[in-house]
Amino acid sequence: MNIEFTAFPRATEGRGASRRMRRAGKAPGIVYGGAAAPTPIELDHNALFHALRNEAFHASILTMKLDGAATRVLLRDVQMHPFRNEVLHVDFQRVDENRKIHMKVPLHFVNAEVSPAVKLSSAIVTHVTTDVDISCLPKDLPEFIEVDLSELDVGHSIHVSALKLSQGVSVVVRGKLDPVVATAVVPRAQVETEEEKGVEAAAAVAPEADAKAAADKGADKKDDKKDDKKK
Repeated sequence: MNIEFTAFPRATEGRGASRRMRRAGKAPGIVYGGAAAPTPIELDHNALFHALRNEAFHASILTMKLDGAATRVLLRDVQMHPFRNEVLHVDFQRVDENRKIHMKVPLHFVNAEVSPAVKLSSAIVTHVTTDVDISCLPKDLPEFIEVDLSELDVGHSIHVSALKLSQGVSVVVRGKLDPVVATAVVPRAQVETEEEKGVEAAAAVAPEADAKAAADKGADKKDDKKDDKKK
């Protein structure tokens, strides 16, 4: 997917200049990396805000148009206002086509509804993580990685090692050797309900068993009395 956006050179810097820029409907930013020096930029705030709501804008190589030139960049950081829908600052990095990049890529979970965990046990599938950090050349960057849940069963998990990656793409793992991506568990309330049903069923069967045992015992006594009379 080729996503383009327009940026403009920013001549002024500092908090005061940034506040004036935001009041004018602009968002301050910077683009860095490559052979060129870091370049302060500004963007239309509303256009940027709506672009940030697009998942692909965060995990794709973007085309930035600046001063009539097109530059391929990655979104690296976004600073948002603590309680307003306002972008305070945004960072982009220039892309070198011949150098590997590290990028967080979203996971798309599919086929949970046909998994044994859901179909047979009414389990809940938990997405332990929703993105992974990958390494690849810019040309190999995937927009997302699909996680197939169709074989997931209760008590089992899908790990990073089970993800199907495109050629040239590898997951960057830190800490745990093979982190869990998704798992399936039966809700505790459901387990307790099943246990209660089992107890109730056993309780319902118990009186019948006691009555049968009493009847059998009574029959045995009658047989004993008959035997005594015969004697």
